[in-house]
Order: sequence, then structure tokens, then C-alpha cells
Amino acid sequence: MERTEAVSIAQIPADFDRWNDVLALIMRAFASMDGVIDPPSSAHLLTADSLRDKARRETGFVALNGDRIVGCIFALERLAELYVGKLAIAPDCQGQGIGRRLMQAVEDLARSHGKVAIELQTRIELTGNHAAFARLGFYETERTAHEGYDRPTSITMRKVLV
Repeated sequence: MERTEAVSIAQIPADFDRWNDVLALIMRAFASMDGVIDPPSSAHLLTADSLRDKARRETGFVALNGDRIVGCIFALERLAELYVGKLAIAPDCQGQGIGRRLMQAVEDLARSHGKVAIELQTRIELTGNHAAFARLGFYETERTAHEGYDRPTSITMRKVLV
């Protein structure tokens, strides 16, 4: 198991060329959710090109252990807040604080841009995520149903920056 201290967090630069590595990481991280979350994860719709396009609109960070990408996060700038749209940690590195460090990078970015909050969505079924985000100061603001569902499937969570 890799140690968190060996992991560095870096903002994805404009000339980044490891989109296939990020895609592979996301696919590994979200594979455990197949058949668990309802509706299914949209991770299978991603491509290296769509991630590159996402990075043109959003700020991305990667977690690196040496040369290996072990985590990523993307944040979309909105009027008053940053919205976290994709957070993935390599399955063999989960529980080591890498997600917390990536979220801290987004929080630092939000503060530097004068944002008042960070928002994200997680699936109803991923109760471990709810608890982890709550420990980071997030609280639930709403539950929404995806198209075709008659019950809530996602939870929106928010952290107000003071």
C-alpha cells in the first residue's frame, strides 16, 4: 500500500498529455459502483478527449505518487461557488487521505477566487461518501431524481467557506 506522504497534488497544466492515464484511473475508481448505483455511473461515457475538453472548462488537479496518477478532481467555476464534478481515487489508494487533499486543493482554489462555497453531488447509495464529505464540512442541501426515476437518486452537498 502506498503512503499518503509520498503523494503530491498538482494542478493540471495546459500542456498535460496523460489523459489516457486519468481516464484509466476514473474507470478503475468507478468500476466498483457498477450495479450498485442507480442510475449507473456516467464514467463509461468518458474518453480521453472528453476529459481534455473538461479541463479546458474546469480546473483539474491530479494526485501523483511518483509518476503514477492515483487521484483526480475537477472543479467548475460558477458565479458564487466551485462545483466539484469528478473526484476519483485509485482503488488501492482509497482511505489514505488523498481525496481530502484533493478537496483541500479545490477549497484553496475557491478561496483564492473569492468563492463563498463548494458544491458537489453524490449518489444516494454511496453512504460512505456522504459521511466522508460531512467530515470535510459539507452538508446536504437537496435530493434530486434523475430523468426516468420517481425517487431521489442524487444528493447535493455544500460547504460554505468562511
